[in-house]
This record gives sequence, structure tokens and C-alpha cells, in this order.
Amino acid sequence: MKKDLHPTDYRPVVFQDESAGFAFLTQSTAQTTDTIKWEDGNEYPLVKTHISSASHPFFTGEEKIIDTEGRVDRFKARFKAAEDRKAALANKAKKSAARTEKKATKAAEKSAA
Repeated sequence: MKKDLHPTDYRPVVFQDESAGFAFLTQSTAQTTDTIKWEDGNEYPLVKTHISSASHPFFTGEEKIIDTEGRVDRFKARFKAAEDRKAALANKAKKSAARTEKKATKAAEKSAA
């Protein structure tokens, strides 16, 4: 077996879910500069996470949107812009069809006269 394969710097670390306000103390090698005063009065390194079992829909059974990077807003903006373009093209097609029909009507009136 290889020597010095596994890390040896395990230490108590607090992981905190920013969206749910949930935190737990465990052993980890995760590096961080933040610290937090824990329930036992000691100060431990703090690792902040965006999602954990307290906020993940699989574990909570409820669906909630956690948008930490504006993805939902960007999607909604793109979707609205696409609908606006679609409406503008439909309006342009209607106007073009009306002009073509008007020209055809004038041409028919000229040939009938």
C-alpha cells in the first residue's frame, strides 16, 4: 500500500447552508479563512454552502427556487424577449399580407375597368 496517500490534516469544521440557515459540525480537510463560534463555545473554521440537505428539494419534499446567480431572472428575460420578437414578426407578417392583398385588390380593379 502507498504511504502518505490520505490526508492527515482532518479537523473539526462547521458547514453552513446560507439559504436555509442550517449548520453542522463535522471533520474535514476543507480549507477556509472564515470562522464561527459554535454552540459549545469553541471557534471553528466555517465553510459556506449554497445548498444542503436542509434546503435541497429531494430531502425537503418541496420545490423552491434558490437563485444565487440570477439564472431564473436571465431565463425569464430571454423568454420575454423571444415572445416579443415572435409577436413583432407576426405583426410584420400581418402588415405584409394586408399590403399584398391591397395591391391585389387594386390590380383587380384596374383590370376590371
